[in-house]
Order: sequence, then structure tokens, then C-alpha cells
Amino acid sequence: MTEKRTLFVAQVLITCMMAFLMSGIMSLIALGPSELWLKSWPKQFITAWPIAFVLTMFVSRFAFYLASRLTGGFRR
Repeated sequence: MTEKRTLFVAQVLITCMMAFLMSGIMSLIALGPSELWLKSWPKQFITAWPIAFVLTMFVSRFAFYLASRLTGGFRR
């Protein structure tokens, strides 16, 4: 089993990467490739990352449970 510290660090890194990429992509779609997009992306990322991290704290156990059920890895 992966130790809790490793899972925590993984959540920090995954949410950081996903918030960075998703905020960039979604703001690019909304604003188009422009100077305004480049200026607004950092603010969008700073807003998105803590939200993503907090939400994963609530849904990660359920997601692991579902993944185990779907792949047959969960045995009772």
C-alpha cells in the first residue's frame, strides 16, 4: 500500500498540474490566444488549484473505491 505521505504529495502534484492545464485551456477557449488570456491565466490557476485540492480530499476515496470495483481489485 502506498504510504499516506506519498498519496498526499501525489494529490498536491496532480491537482497542481490539472488546475494549471485546465485553467489555461478553458481560459484560452473563452478568451482566445491573446494578451488578455496570458494575463488572466495565472489568476485562474491560483483560484483553481486550492479548489481542486480541497475537492480531491472529498472525492479521492470514493474514486479509488469505484476504480477498485470496476477493475475487480476490491475484495470483501
